[in-house]
Amino acid sequence: MANMSPKKLEMPVQDPTVRNGNFEEVALGYTLEMAQEEASRCLNCKNSPCVSGCPVNVNIPGFITEIQKGDFEKAYEVIHESSSLPAVCGRVCPQETQCEAKCVRGIKTESVGIGRLERFVADYHMTNSKEEVKVPESNGHKVAIVGAGPAGLTCAGDLAKKGYKVTVFEALHLAGGVLVYGIPEFRLPKAIVQKEIDTLKAMGVEVLTNMVIGKVISIDELFEDGFEAIFVGSGAGLPNFMNIPGENLKGVYSANEFLTRVNLMKAYKEGSDTPIHNSKSVAVFGGGNVAMDAARCAKRLGAENVYIVYRRGEEEMPARREEVEHAKEEGIIFKNLTNPVQILGEAGWVTGVECVEMELGEPDESGRRSPIVKEGSNFVLDIDCAIMAIGTSPNPLIRSTTKGLETNRRGCIITEEETGLTTREGVYAGGDAVTGAATVILAMGAGKKAAAAMDEYVQSK
Repeated sequence: MANMSPKKLEMPVQDPTVRNGNFEEVALGYTLEMAQEEASRCLNCKNSPCVSGCPVNVNIPGFITEIQKGDFEKAYEVIHESSSLPAVCGRVCPQETQCEAKCVRGIKTESVGIGRLERFVADYHMTNSKEEVKVPESNGHKVAIVGAGPAGLTCAGDLAKKGYKVTVFEALHLAGGVLVYGIPEFRLPKAIVQKEIDTLKAMGVEVLTNMVIGKVISIDELFEDGFEAIFVGSGAGLPNFMNIPGENLKGVYSANEFLTRVNLMKAYKEGSDTPIHNSKSVAVFGGGNVAMDAARCAKRLGAENVYIVYRRGEEEMPARREEVEHAKEEGIIFKNLTNPVQILGEAGWVTGVECVEMELGEPDESGRRSPIVKEGSNFVLDIDCAIMAIGTSPNPLIRSTTKGLETNRRGCIITEEETGLTTREGVYAGGDAVTGAATVILAMGAGKKAAAAMDEYVQSK
């Protein structure tokens, strides 16, 4: 008999007044007993609607059933058949709009805590498994992956399972892409990411860092070196700005630079080689997960006042509800229906930002109500740091050095939706390089589709 409790079990977390001063993980994870209790809420529906909400099609009822039985290693095996990064997905996927949104329990009560259970299983495996990773039998073919982010790592994992010799080329000095430079330690510990990458390496995946494709070596040269198909998962690392006066002042960061300094280069540690300016009052412009991450990092770096400045209302924010709630608990100040018009400064440094109040009009093409300026509502926020978290675009390096690779007006690589095939034979792409900035799990889904298509392409040659 299923546990008919209307609410999912709360996730244990650090106290907000403690965690806003450290970079340790906020969510502490379910205990074994909690995981089994939450798993017992699953109805094990015959048509498994939750699976259709997962971009990588994890057998969700299958792994939850194994948790109910107490066979956590079997539960991990079920997840790992579809997902190469379960410990990551359990932490950062927007389950509330995907698998959990399809959960039958969620129609009248709260959905099953699928993401929390996935995290539990992955963490249990990492802590307790003594079994060595199996190296698949070689099929004699080799493929290249450009970018060691979630799309590239997923594609690499799926192809390695099929016996391919997989080489991943990563531009930065650490593999992981946005998982290491973008998402903060308190949401996704880097040791977790490294363990997932180590599992891929144990399967035979080779990871080469400091390899900027288009500069160190080109796509054409990779083919000349014998790679039979190439996947481009180079992400979207080119920051967008608002083009308002004052953006060139010292103390203005793109969220990419700010988060890379904090997460990848550990700017919060004493004596960091890549430091960050200690600010007292910070404004973050944007309403997505990146904005929440930047604001929460700024608070942990010692800022007294941290503002989220967003031109729409809270309901229109694209950030996960959990991230918004955590930010509020940690003392982040929300300035919704507010838009910056110019950044103010003295002697080259930021001293404030002039803003206007907004009101919502009719829905735009995205379905969200368009913000309209309230005339005469100008006011100034006193700040000494501004962070632009309004989106990113793909870096133009690969498209500018690869003949026959077509992109759209935003610089995103054009692909076939179901296969990831680009306009260049043998070259596939997915993730943020194709869609622009999106979620980790959507990038993983794209990597998975491309891996299947690449296998079909190579085997048919």
